[in-house]
Formats: sequence, C-alpha cells, structure tokens
Amino acid sequence: MRQGKLPPDVLAKLLGGLSAADPSVLVGPQVGEDAAVLQLDETCVVAAMDPITFATDLIGWYAVQVNANDVAVMGARPRWLLASLLVPPTVTEQGVERIFQQIADACNALSIVPVGGHTEVTGGIDRPIVVGCMLGEITRGGIVRTSGATPGDAIVLCGSAGVEGTAILAREAAQELGERGVSEDVVARAREFLREPGISVVRPALAAAQVGVTAMHDPTEGGVATGLRELALASKIGLQINAGSIPVDPVTADVCGRLGLDPLGLLGSGALLAITQPDRTEELLAKLEAAGTSAVVIGRAISEDEGLHMIDEGGLRPLPEFARDEVARFFEEGADPAGDEGP
Repeated sequence: MRQGKLPPDVLAKLLGGLSAADPSVLVGPQVGEDAAVLQLDETCVVAAMDPITFATDLIGWYAVQVNANDVAVMGARPRWLLASLLVPPTVTEQGVERIFQQIADACNALSIVPVGGHTEVTGGIDRPIVVGCMLGEITRGGIVRTSGATPGDAIVLCGSAGVEGTAILAREAAQELGERGVSEDVVARAREFLREPGISVVRPALAAAQVGVTAMHDPTEGGVATGLRELALASKIGLQINAGSIPVDPVTADVCGRLGLDPLGLLGSGALLAITQPDRTEELLAKLEAAGTSAVVIGRAISEDEGLHMIDEGGLRPLPEFARDEVARFFEEGADPAGDEGP
C-alpha cells in the first residue's frame, strides 16, 4: 500500500466492523470526523489522536499543534495531552530532551496540560515518532461535527492551502529545492511556515464555533482538496468550489511550481474549513477577522447527487483528487510538472 491515509472506502469498511453500542459515544469512528465525543454527565470529552511520522526538527511542538487542531474544530478547547514518544537507538539523551522541551513549550502556549504517555527506545524505525492524544471539554450543545453541512451552506476557508507541506519540504528537502531553483530567501521563509503563518487553527476554530457554524474540518494529509472531499463524504453533500478563491501563499506557489506539486494536495494544517448557513456568512467572516485570521468564501455546498466540482478559468471540472499527499509523493519518487496526480 502507498504511504499516507488509508483510502476512504477501505477505512469506511474497517470502521464499519467496530462496535458503537455505548450510548455515551456521541461521535464515534467515522471517515472525515476529526475527533470522538464522549458524554460524561453534563459535559462531554472530545478526544483526538494523531501521529507525527514525517521527520522534523520540531516534532514535539508539531505533535501538540496537530492534535490540538483536531479537538478545536469540534468546538472544544484543548486541555490535556498524552503523548507516546518512540525513538531509534541512534537518538541521544539530549535529542529526547529537546523533544520534551518542544512539547512543554507548545503546551504552555496553548494552555494545555501534559498528563501522561509513554517513552520507548525501539528498533525498526529510523527517526523519532510522536503519537499524541489530545483531550478537550465541551457541552453537548456546543459540538461541531464535520458531518453537519447541508446544501446551500457557504464554504469558508481560513488561512491558505499547503502551509504545513511547504514547511516540511523546506525543512527536509532544502538542498533539492535549491537545485530546482528556489532561492535561499524563499526556503528560509518556507521553513518558518510552521510558526508563521503557523499550522495551529485553535484560535479561529474556537472563534468560528461561537457563530454557530454547521460544520468544521481540519485539512491535513491530502491538503485542502482532500479535506473538502472528507467534509462532503461525512456530510453527504456535493460541493461547488471556486478555484480562484482558494488562497495560496506566493512562497507555497513557488515551492510547488518548482517541484511540480499541486498546493491543493499538499499537507494542509494551518487551513480551516468552516461551514455556515448563507445568512450567517458575514458574521462568521467578521468573527474570524476579529480573531486575527484571514478567511474567504471559496464555494458552496450543493446536493450530493450534483457531485464535487471546481470552477476555474476553464469552466466546471471535477474537484481534484489525490491518492496520496503531494509531500509523500515527492519524498517517495520526486515530482515534476507532469506529475501523475491532481489536476
């Protein structure tokens, strides 16, 4: 099998075999949902788990961000973290200390408390791996699901496409970027994308939840295009997306253009899909702006039988589909302008 997420149809079949008989499980395992929700008396616990498997010099900090995102897009404030750290025998004690410090710094910045986890030096891996489990708290009435969008809703995108992937490429393939003609200044700027504009969507997600959004989703592997597909699958809707409205930072455009990658299929943490009823769109955009986040309407939800479409200068075409993330494609085989996936 190819690296990355399991294909949605395979995952749906596997999840279908899991029991969901416990009435306290309000949101269980489902393709497209970012986290589980468990009812506990008057409050609910939101639980999300994500591993960090790409090599990165900020892996501990990174693990906190992506897991906090998955809790926040459910409308809950991230509060507690458990993390499992697996390192190969080649990693030094100082290397482990750096990862712990990154986790601590990231948790402090988001007012999250680390409460446990596991550490292990193990064979069979060639780099550290961090698996995070983030817990948050919310009332039942405040839960936001990926599956809540309905035809007619406005599709809003906060941030821009491919922020996370741009940073990973700059940090892990700087030499290749230079050989492909990306300037040192652009590579340096791209490296900092993890922090500026940043991959956290906690602040905009919590702001959007106050408006009464119908759905939210955190695009990760497969980028904004895959995030839109997951949203549509979970909500059983179609989509009509305006390609020209999707923000792509010039740095991302330069990096992707040189490598033959599509920003819409590039690791997407740092972007947030927020869905709302048409008459609340302006309120949502104002709320996000007040939270310091850029956001634009990129399309609308349509009926499921109308399909998934994108409008560009060439007219109406199918929404791009990526069998794997563009970052994974690059690291596996390299890429060129005539790549075999995406538009």
